[in-house]
Amino acid sequence: MSSGFFTSRWVPRPGHVHETEGGLARGFRAAGVASGVKADGVKDLGLLVCDADDAVSAARFTRSGVLAAPVVVTKERTDLANLRAVVANSGNANAATGAQGVEDAAATQQAASRVVGVDATQVALGSTGVIGVPLQLDRVLGGLETAHGELRTDGDGDFADAIRTTDRFAKRASLLVELPSGDVRLSAQCKGAGMIQPNFATMLCFVQTDALLDADTANLLLGVTVKRSFDRISVDGQLSTNDTVVLMASGASGVRVEPESEDELKLGEALDALLRQLALQIVADGEGSKRIGRVVVHGEDPEAVERVARTVANSPLVKTALHGGDPNWGRIAQAVGAALLDTAPLPFDIAIEGVTVLADGAGLRFDEAALNAAVGGSEVEYVIALPGEGAETEVFFSDLGHEYVTINADYTT
Repeated sequence: MSSGFFTSRWVPRPGHVHETEGGLARGFRAAGVASGVKADGVKDLGLLVCDADDAVSAARFTRSGVLAAPVVVTKERTDLANLRAVVANSGNANAATGAQGVEDAAATQQAASRVVGVDATQVALGSTGVIGVPLQLDRVLGGLETAHGELRTDGDGDFADAIRTTDRFAKRASLLVELPSGDVRLSAQCKGAGMIQPNFATMLCFVQTDALLDADTANLLLGVTVKRSFDRISVDGQLSTNDTVVLMASGASGVRVEPESEDELKLGEALDALLRQLALQIVADGEGSKRIGRVVVHGEDPEAVERVARTVANSPLVKTALHGGDPNWGRIAQAVGAALLDTAPLPFDIAIEGVTVLADGAGLRFDEAALNAAVGGSEVEYVIALPGEGAETEVFFSDLGHEYVTINADYTT
């Protein structure tokens, strides 16, 4: 694996994308402070502001039937195409908190509007943490005032720290993107480690660019890249109440990205690589995770292909084998059969790290020592070939070990 942000063999850095030392895209400022929602002076409140009056934006949210209050307020009370600020807290999800939770989220939005000096409909909210506990509104509002005084163009690190829960490390990136019409910047801050399963994952992600976009282009680019990144990951198969991804464009570079242009294609490639690597960081940070798995499934029926990929990625038997570096392909075969009921005899193939271990439904002889060594690395790839052609999908997933149980057994205590 390479150093820097692009560490996975599955997400090569595009040639026109370059990592920078940090900082936000032009036209943005951010801060992260300790408001007291978490104990011991830990950063728990982030504020992100776009200084451009004509900023454009796009957003995607969890599809859970139980929506957290910040998601409800952001979806129902904002202009998602013209967001100017984000308030995000960790330590409390403000989910399953009833009408009071919605009132608290709305009060946070109004306070941020006043502090930042933008309309309330331009303020998005994000929360992450324990479900079912009332938000400590007074602490959040006090933290907002403090955060506003600490806004900086290089405040992305503090912001990324402030939105972490069980994350072992902050997830962020700052990129320079060479477009045919000029250079633009991309920056992003993300959190996620557990309760991860699309659509999409217990995650918050905030992306900034200084490219000049129209709202339709921003929405198109975000929608396509989310489907290839955050919708392709699983840690534990659990759908969250709070997932939020926001893309904001300040236009401060002056580089206009026209629809259906080479600029749009190149910016889309950069955003795609950015979000896919962030998604893999979430999987790698899966609570107690040691390894990342990638399952690729192809065949004739798109629904069957997707079902098999999800079943394999979420199988406790497959995930524990991955954790132990055990190439136990029988567990994969079992998961395929569980996903495709009443299809026997099923002629399908399995390859692990390029070694075919099963063909047409029958096991093969292979170099066990070489395969044992191959699955001991930090990334392990499984390829499953179902009958037919024309459909293919992938899912990235974490392993499952003792620490996951420990973390989640003690989460509220």
